[in-house]
Amino acid sequence: MVDGWRNGFREATNSRPLFVTVYATVIIGVLVSSFYVFSAIYSPSNGSSSWLSSPPLSTAGRIHYLPQENATSELPVTPLPPPPRSLPLPAPEEGQGRSLGKIWVSPPRDKKMPPLETFKLTKELFGERVKDNVIIVTFGNYAFMDFILTWVKHLTDLDLSNILVGAMDTKLLEALYWKGIPVFDMGSHMSTVDVGWGSPTFHKMGREKVILIDSVLPYGYELLMCDTDMVWLKDPLPYLARYPDADVLTSSDQVVPTVVDDSLDIWQQVGAAYNIGIFHWRPTESAKKLAKEWKESLLADDKVWDQNVFNEIVRKQLGPSVDGDSGLFYAYDGNLKVGILPASIFCSGHTYFVQAMYKQLRLEPYALHTTFQYAGTEGKRHRLREGMVFYDPPEYYDSPGGFISFKPSIPKSLLLDGKHTIASHFALVNHQLKQIRSALAIASLLNRTLVMPPLWCRLDRLWFGHPGTLLGSMTRQPFICPLDHVFEVNIMLKELPEDEFGPGIGIREYSFLDNPSLPKQVKESWLDVQLCQEGKEGCEASNTTSPSGVLMFPKRSNEDTFKAIFSTFDDVKVIKFSSVEDAFIGFSDKGREERFRRRVKRYVGIWCCEENKTPGHIYYDMYWDEKPGWKPVPPQTPEEDHPPL
Repeated sequence: MVDGWRNGFREATNSRPLFVTVYATVIIGVLVSSFYVFSAIYSPSNGSSSWLSSPPLSTAGRIHYLPQENATSELPVTPLPPPPRSLPLPAPEEGQGRSLGKIWVSPPRDKKMPPLETFKLTKELFGERVKDNVIIVTFGNYAFMDFILTWVKHLTDLDLSNILVGAMDTKLLEALYWKGIPVFDMGSHMSTVDVGWGSPTFHKMGREKVILIDSVLPYGYELLMCDTDMVWLKDPLPYLARYPDADVLTSSDQVVPTVVDDSLDIWQQVGAAYNIGIFHWRPTESAKKLAKEWKESLLADDKVWDQNVFNEIVRKQLGPSVDGDSGLFYAYDGNLKVGILPASIFCSGHTYFVQAMYKQLRLEPYALHTTFQYAGTEGKRHRLREGMVFYDPPEYYDSPGGFISFKPSIPKSLLLDGKHTIASHFALVNHQLKQIRSALAIASLLNRTLVMPPLWCRLDRLWFGHPGTLLGSMTRQPFICPLDHVFEVNIMLKELPEDEFGPGIGIREYSFLDNPSLPKQVKESWLDVQLCQEGKEGCEASNTTSPSGVLMFPKRSNEDTFKAIFSTFDDVKVIKFSSVEDAFIGFSDKGREERFRRRVKRYVGIWCCEENKTPGHIYYDMYWDEKPGWKPVPPQTPEEDHPPL
């Protein structure tokens, strides 16, 4: 770095004397500033300082400063001064990865955070994180902070450090900086709250992604672009390197396998949308042309969805195949070479959680993207927790009040006998709902967090009518379905007014007690509870355990009995019930009972959907057993089309 500046100073000295003093002063000042900022964040090994004059990322609705090669007619352009001749921009292959700063190493707290302009998107900033000409990028706002930390942790666990996170608000940028996460400012000035799928702000986020891709490709780096609601389970870079001729490698929403090994999906058989939550771009002219047209189409219409537009543009032409065996094909303008990542190992929420396609094919998954799910962001987070791939802080695994769990009781006839129909599906789920209802009441009574049981389903849930499963998919019946197939996870986790709905009830995913992150003090502190019939020998309300540590507890106990016995075990972290069937007869306080009922009625959602019916959805009912003759049928009139509250 010093040599570069020394050469610049010599050049200034050999020029006209009038400029020597000015030139030297400017260089020394910039040297001090760049040394301070770089040492605080990036620790580069080359002497480029063009980040001082490089443009910020451009987005619609702001003042734009774009390099001329990225300018469009929709965006005003302010010409940029050329960099000093002594400080040329490095070529893409220069200095890559020489000094990738350590991740998760927080800056010293006695230092001030560098100015915001330090974090502007530049070629040099990206170059400091690039390795083998590849950069892995995601972006988001503060509402997705925990998703972003999870995304980063999985990559660093895979020993990958050529990553960058785009911050769409200053709060996220500052938080990531102080955690030692490589971050850049997207200049979006976006809200810090969850924007919700399909909202205007959601569409704005999609445009930011496209603008980012269009801005980065001219840098000459390969870009692996990811949504924040996905995680990497295996290093994808060797796989992507197997297809060096591909301009774009994209994931898809394909749910029917086209291959049974780890080769690219057969493009002629992929009828589902290409999913832009995971895709890899090479900086070829064809890819740049695609990105530019995609960006211009989105900026021309703020109501269209970025993924739909991507599919429309790429599918202008499909085929022919590039060759006989790579799996690549020509698309878009006839020159773009595209490959479709296999859905079995670059998994959607369906191929991973519902079909477990990778398990059935004995393959190792590379990625998991939480698509095909319900209950919004909370549903995505819960899915990842069920898969034990979400990064939670230590306090998540050691709730102050402790936990309760139970072993569900399911007759073989409900699970396996007969055909898989709407009636048999609801009979199975309703049997489990009744037990979960009792467990929620006990958890509320004892002020403990309920570890939800695995939930068995006979039928899949989708957004449209279907015969029970998707034809051609590898869905096995019955299967352990994600909690959001039956429950409104977002409502379960929402803070509801206590005066109307009673005290909140914490929940954890069914895999919680198997998670390696569970601390020793929780693993080793548990009480087994065996329900028994009152009146039988040894079955009485007592806090005395058997020599093997089992507590016998009478069925159909009331609130006072529960409180009296289990208050003596407040220091026990986990209370494990062998069953909760007929364990609790109800709250003594009828007001509390009513508030509890009001709460849990809102916890269940819908099954969707019966074929050839409008509407075709059927509401689950937490108190189905109190309604004689209850049957699982869609609403018969518009007046009936509401949750059974």
